[in-house]
Amino acid sequence: MPQVKPVPDWMHTVTPHLICAGAADAVEFYKKAFGAEELLRLPGSEGKLLHACIRIGDSALMLADEFPEWGSVGPKSLEGSPVTIHLQVEDVDGFVARAVAAGAKLTMPVDAMFWGDRYGRLEDPFGHHWAVATHIRDVSPEELREAARKTCG
Repeated sequence: MPQVKPVPDWMHTVTPHLICAGAADAVEFYKKAFGAEELLRLPGSEGKLLHACIRIGDSALMLADEFPEWGSVGPKSLEGSPVTIHLQVEDVDGFVARAVAAGAKLTMPVDAMFWGDRYGRLEDPFGHHWAVATHIRDVSPEELREAARKTCG
């Protein structure tokens, strides 16, 4: 019998699992906005998704519909989310433009940041927050501390 890997090759140690009001629509949005690839879809009753898995770049992202009876609700029902998911991409400007064209809300325009990234923030139509960055220069720990002190106080 073949040995089963505890962490499959296609997974990483940490994988976000998003709850979305309209998870099937969320899968389609992430495909259009973020270039996601759909890996798995498990439909449940009444058109809801019990589970879906997509890949954005080299990382998996799991999704499911809201099931309040199981205590599973998304940011729309909670009226916000304290979580931001970070995406490191090759071209932050192009990525953010594509996401906005697909329906994401720009919450922080892309700009060069003191830590060495071009960085911006989005909110998707399902209430999830995304930070998107492209690394443009290396910054030493000393430079980082000094820039943070000057910028953030």
